Amino acid sequence: MTMLKTKRLNIRELELKDIDNVHQLHSLPETDEFNTLGIPKTIQVTKTILSEWLDEQNQNPRNSYVFGIELEEVRKFIGLIAINLGKKNYRTAEVWFKVHKDFWRNGYTTDALTKMLDFGFNQLQLHRIEAGCAIDNIASSKVLEKVGMTREGLKRKKLPIRGEWKDNYFYAILEEDFISHSSQSL
Repeated sequence: MTMLKTKRLNIRELELKDIDNVHQLHSLPETDEFNTLGIPKTIQVTKTILSEWLDEQNQNPRNSYVFGIELEEVRKFIGLIAINLGKKNYRTAEVWFKVHKDFWRNGYTTDALTKMLDFGFNQLQLHRIEAGCAIDNIASSKVLEKVGMTREGLKRKKLPIRGEWKDNYFYAILEEDFISHSSQSL
């Protein structure tokens, strides 16, 4: 099992015991505002999603890593972060994250995403990592830019959110950009 750490966070692979925390996170209107998943109608819907993520942990080759984000000191679950690998010869992946509203604006998402990029480039040997967010999701855009990702463009009406098609910014960071950004952040 993969475990990543920052000074303030444990970023660990999910377990079935995380079901209640994942369901609560997915059920919050604030964390669902820009999410294509929608609020699950029952905990069984969440269990199905979690089961798919857990099954992926045993795949070989592995195409996806979904982690729970915990506050290190108190072992409190505060969110999710993931990296989904693309075609092997392209050495690319896409990241996504979702953090409980009670923990916004504390730098936790930035810390977790920085660690995920480090994992992608240094352990998974990726060349390029991408992300996307609804154009109205200003907080996520700021996080993506804070970790050194570049907004490369706009995809029109890409995201199905609550019955409407929403525009999406897409971001990316290359391995050399991450190395340069990391050295400037020290």
